[in-house]
Amino acid sequence: MSARIALQGVSRVYHSGAKSVQALEQVSFEVEKSSFVSIVGPSGCGKSTLLKIVSGLLSPTVGMVKIDDRSVSGPVDNVGMVFQSPVLLKWKTVIENVMLPVEFARLDRSRYYATAQSLIQLVGLQGFEDMRPYELSGGMQQRVSLCRALVMDPPILLMDEPFGALDAMTRDEMDVELLKIWEQRKKTVIFVTHNIQEAVFLSDLVIVMSARPGRVVERLKIDLPRPRAIELMSASRFGEHTLQIRNLLASAGKDEVPGSSQDQRSAHR
Repeated sequence: MSARIALQGVSRVYHSGAKSVQALEQVSFEVEKSSFVSIVGPSGCGKSTLLKIVSGLLSPTVGMVKIDDRSVSGPVDNVGMVFQSPVLLKWKTVIENVMLPVEFARLDRSRYYATAQSLIQLVGLQGFEDMRPYELSGGMQQRVSLCRALVMDPPILLMDEPFGALDAMTRDEMDVELLKIWEQRKKTVIFVTHNIQEAVFLSDLVIVMSARPGRVVERLKIDLPRPRAIELMSASRFGEHTLQIRNLLASAGKDEVPGSSQDQRSAHR
């Protein structure tokens, strides 16, 4: 089976005046269709840059990205993006925020309205359609952001630490919600996170990156059964995967291991 997304020798250098900073160095990996891939690594290792390159919002200095065997040379229109901040328009309601991509693309609203409503129901926000962002919790706002990314049914979903600002319990809930959506809709997902346990819980494959310049340290297949419930985090195999990733990051010479801060979940529950 050919890869839905393929990165081939991707490097990125940022220039600021006389200074140059290499964010990524020779990054190569493949993402199969309908798979869930997480990227973990230290702050500043180029994870967000990588997502921007995959989406076509940023060009690599060296190398290329292919989606369905076609080279990415500009913004890709069949990709949904979710960021750490929900970035909702405060003067618009939930349903209006979800429908923004349709509005921007000047498409027929009636064609997508039912989809928007079904997504809102899927993430448990039915009854909140006419609320505005300030009336919602952080987790509810991120659910709206997720619905907005999915409303035009893109086959690929890129997620940049979407639950990083949430408390641990809400984050667990959002991880479970995301898996439910993924299992139903079979999107191809690339998910950036600092949290090792989150990456293991969600993924088929975890890409472990080094400190800047970001390089691929390991591609680790997660051999845990699906569907997954939060209780899986207490399984011994889950703990083994978590420890393996932690050791990979430590051996790559990083100063701070993702998932080790006080607000992160432990490897075992």
